[in-house]
Amino acid sequence: MSIEVRNLSKHFGAYTALGNVSLKVDTGRLTALLGPSGSGKTTLLRIIAGLEYPDPSADPEAGRVLFHGEDVSHVAAGKRGVGFVFQHYALFKHMTVSDNIAFGLTVLPRATRPSREQIAARVRELLGLVQLDQLGGRLPDQLSGGQRQRVALARALAVNPKVLLLDEPFGALDAQVRKEMRSWLRRLHEQIHVTTVFVTHDQEEALELADEVVVMNNARIEQVGDPQEVYDRPVSPFVIEFLGNVNRLAAGTGKLRTPGEDVLYVRPHDVDIQRGTSDPHALRARVLHVFSAGSYGRVLLQRADSGEQFEAEIARDRLGDLELKQGEEVNVVFRHVRLFPRGEFTEADVRDGRLSEAPRPGAPPVHGAGEHI
Repeated sequence: MSIEVRNLSKHFGAYTALGNVSLKVDTGRLTALLGPSGSGKTTLLRIIAGLEYPDPSADPEAGRVLFHGEDVSHVAAGKRGVGFVFQHYALFKHMTVSDNIAFGLTVLPRATRPSREQIAARVRELLGLVQLDQLGGRLPDQLSGGQRQRVALARALAVNPKVLLLDEPFGALDAQVRKEMRSWLRRLHEQIHVTTVFVTHDQEEALELADEVVVMNNARIEQVGDPQEVYDRPVSPFVIEFLGNVNRLAAGTGKLRTPGEDVLYVRPHDVDIQRGTSDPHALRARVLHVFSAGSYGRVLLQRADSGEQFEAEIARDRLGDLELKQGEEVNVVFRHVRLFPRGEFTEADVRDGRLSEAPRPGAPPVHGAGEHI
């Protein structure tokens, strides 16, 4: 079941929650709506579910929600065939796990309601699917946070929804349980293949779990792509800064000469420290501090030409070979850099050729179509 939204806008008073947003989610995909608080991702999810409605528009094509080509814009939430999972589970505390899962089936109209035997069989099937076979008789308060979240997912799946919508599904869990639940949900999705959209502000969660990532900011979509694409080929400064640690440097100093006010971005793992090199693009930098704890070491450096500070991430064995000392000067090569014009621009700028990237500092930037970025 595909999902499509066309030119959605939503205002709450003077506040713009969504500004003319369009999106297509293909059948069977696991899609993440990723962005900071206030970016519009939860509002978009709630409009897809029918829990909110977009602003009215004079354009008949605007403000529409379609499931597999069928317009459901004016269909009530309860009739859209959506399974919705909230961040805080919303389980009925006085009901057992089994009764919570069965609830959506038991309240169906009599003409479409399964028999008691069919409901019991469906509950057993779902308890097995979410790996809670022996816990059907417990109350929610007798479960861990991760187990309660699985019950909420099973309850949403009980009615065989056309699409599954998850609002920060792991937000109430601690870091270790979140990681375990991400792996579990990925395996579950590979079993059921229901079209799923989930909201998260956790970059690692989106990149690890989703087939497709929709990066949102300031009530609009910044970029849509698979996890590798949005991480390796960001279309704006916001996307590259939001998706993980990155160094931000002036691009018009020393050997990194580019026209205008370009800004250079390089991820710490793309910074290579060398004691001696013939590479013409190498920069001189001074070692300010070495952080050696953890599986990877981090080195704080300062450019000799501009005084800007930046960070390198280096494997522990490589760090041991270098034997870096505070205050010494070293050569630095950036394996992969990205250049952006100073100021705001969007995915359209990529198509129109207003974005540049240099694969190495000092090398001529590549200008042009998005596929070269």
